[in-house]
Amino acid sequence: MIVSKTPLRMSFIGGGSDLPAYYIKNKGAVISTSIKKYVYIALHPKFDNNFRLSYSKTEDVTHIKDIEHPLFRETLDFLEIKNGLEISSMADIPSKGSGLGSSSSFTVGLLNALYAYKNINPTKSMLAEQACNIEIIRCGEKIGKQDQYAASFGGLNLIEFNQNGSVDVNPLNADIEFIDEFEKNIIVFFTGITRKASSILVQQSNYIKNSDTKTKILDKMVDLCYVFKNEVENNDIKNLGKILDENWNLKKSLVDKITNPIIEEIYSIAKNNGAAGGKLLGAGSGGFVMFIANPKYHDQIRNKLSNLKEVNFKFDSFGSEIILNTNK
Repeated sequence: MIVSKTPLRMSFIGGGSDLPAYYIKNKGAVISTSIKKYVYIALHPKFDNNFRLSYSKTEDVTHIKDIEHPLFRETLDFLEIKNGLEISSMADIPSKGSGLGSSSSFTVGLLNALYAYKNINPTKSMLAEQACNIEIIRCGEKIGKQDQYAASFGGLNLIEFNQNGSVDVNPLNADIEFIDEFEKNIIVFFTGITRKASSILVQQSNYIKNSDTKTKILDKMVDLCYVFKNEVENNDIKNLGKILDENWNLKKSLVDKITNPIIEEIYSIAKNNGAAGGKLLGAGSGGFVMFIANPKYHDQIRNKLSNLKEVNFKFDSFGSEIILNTNK
């Protein structure tokens, strides 16, 4: 039995600049953290040499090519798995449309578990790069690269996307006491709305390709990553909410589908009750909404948004891990 544990992620600044439509022309950057909410992949050799896959449904197949789930199918094919396996996936947060990068966490975690099965110890870069290849190239998903690197590396990072396609992961140099204060200032709610990110990202990519105005908006968002980074590394929390608010106003001007009246009302209520700023996590239109606010305002915000489910997100530091391996 092998079990991998891979974190979901919370993105702060720069989302959208990890799309090739942007970074092949201009260096992209995002700031995100992995969080202590996880995707688990458990696998075990199967006696009859077939494949049994359990997720929101169950598949029993003889050949990999017959697997319906594209990420399972393409990852098993990519690693040239020959012997039958039983593989199950579980998650702390429902994966569909959460805005927490769950599909990439799934792919990174599946790769990690399968490499353990093959007695190979992959690097974090290797897991992230191959997850990008599987999702973007093999499965044709119109998504960016930030989620795969956040899931693989873990931690609070500035992730940069270079014009040649390479990616640099730069951990933010912040004191432990500041990280604890940062966590305490964050309050997160589930909007109750789920959506598929790729349709929003396709529209966003098209706008970036065909509009200098949209490109300049992303330029400003990338610049804000470095402003945000400096504030964190100077242990100065007072401006982070304002930077987040500026980033959100820029982001929602990229594509109409990023926000909607329900989300705008949630955002307005939070700001009117003490939040300095916030954003939707992920591509937009639903999922989780995160705010930065002095903890003294949190109860007031909770009371005004009592119809929404609050979720406590703590920062993760480790990225994808193998937490059980009885094959050793």
